[in-house]
Amino acid sequence: MSSKKYDKLSIKKKSFWEEQKSTEIKKAFKLAEEYKDFLSKAKVEREAVKEIEKYAKKHKLKYYKNNEKSIAVIKKGKQKLAKGIKIIGSHIDSPRLDLKPYPLYEDTNLALLKTHYYGGIKKYQWVNHLLSLHGIVILKGGKKIEVIIGEKENEPVFTVADLLPHLASKKQGERELFKGIEGEEMNILCGSIPINDKKVKEKIKIAVLEKLNKDYGLTETDFASAELQAVPAGKPRDLGFDKSMIAGYGQDDKACAFTSLKALIEAKNKQTIIAIFYDKEEIGSTGVTGAQSRFIAYVIEELIKESKEKTSLLEVMKNSEAISADVTAGVNPTYKDVMDLQNSVSIGYGIGLEKTTGYGGKYDGSEATAEYIRKLIDLFDKNKIKWQTGELGKVDEGGGGTIAKYLAHYGVNIIDAGAPVLSMHSPLEITSKADIYETYRAYKIFLEN
Repeated sequence: MSSKKYDKLSIKKKSFWEEQKSTEIKKAFKLAEEYKDFLSKAKVEREAVKEIEKYAKKHKLKYYKNNEKSIAVIKKGKQKLAKGIKIIGSHIDSPRLDLKPYPLYEDTNLALLKTHYYGGIKKYQWVNHLLSLHGIVILKGGKKIEVIIGEKENEPVFTVADLLPHLASKKQGERELFKGIEGEEMNILCGSIPINDKKVKEKIKIAVLEKLNKDYGLTETDFASAELQAVPAGKPRDLGFDKSMIAGYGQDDKACAFTSLKALIEAKNKQTIIAIFYDKEEIGSTGVTGAQSRFIAYVIEELIKESKEKTSLLEVMKNSEAISADVTAGVNPTYKDVMDLQNSVSIGYGIGLEKTTGYGGKYDGSEATAEYIRKLIDLFDKNKIKWQTGELGKVDEGGGGTIAKYLAHYGVNIIDAGAPVLSMHSPLEITSKADIYETYRAYKIFLEN
């Protein structure tokens, strides 16, 4: 058998940069600029909902919000709901440091804020980083104060101060890497000038409270009704001599949130299509704003009421198709031994499909059917979309979950598909502009067919 015949039998992976025309590469770089802008404005859930709502209003699309922390955007089609709809679900929460209910304290002439980390992080990665504070405070009487401190050049930033190496050999050197920094050690440095009052005991703490009261009307009691989150300060940046990659916070999963929103706006759809953006995925999709809530059911039932069709939620969902739009782990060449390279995805090679999620024998995961996978990859091949498939590391190395299993509970066919990421859950995640572009294209084609 000739080598050409063998080529038809085996997989030959080529990157986006090797195969795509210069016109497509220019489009990828252009889309990346809009994505970076979205990423810088949507660091926490409430900000993401605001940005998504702006897009929806600009394009006159119907939307429903859930407690200002999750949102569904709808583009109606002419086809009856009972024949099925298309759904792309992503999440807009990311790992971070949340302030505790009463965070502010003073110790050895410094003011600090106690935190409780949110989501799965390697805690040692989050020290000695410039941090900004984002969130809201509800004052007595219900007035809502929005807080963003540390994103503008003239604003102060914050940090978790680490121990210098000269004194760390016993305190930290004997710890395992993951325990190099303990959760209760992640205290944010936030002030050092004392108030000029000899009668006050905690002079620096009171000075910080006085500043917060002057700027926001906040008292210490108001921390109890606040959502204040510390995230990496600054905007995303181009990475690499060739500027082919994006370095920035929160790309898990705003890489998929942005591309699914953009795809929905531009899709020429026959069916009704929905892009839904959830909170709380990083801690198990729990709570009123997570994927385990009945938010998607509420949205579809509202659409059924408006259409006046004689159908039901479960009938609509049974005939529907969905994508769980979540990023996946790209191969890191320095640590490639944790991956099964034959069944892994790489940055720059297009959208990553994951048939299976979960861990330890596919436990607590979701698994797409063979028929559904074949349908999607044929669709992507027909439209020359770069796709790849794999799993999240070697079988017993780890694993992870997404929102897929919660939408699957309704009987909808679903698969995980999203952009590969390096340094996931760190303060500085990395994606390829090629994969952002191909993920957007894949979502758009899915919504249109």
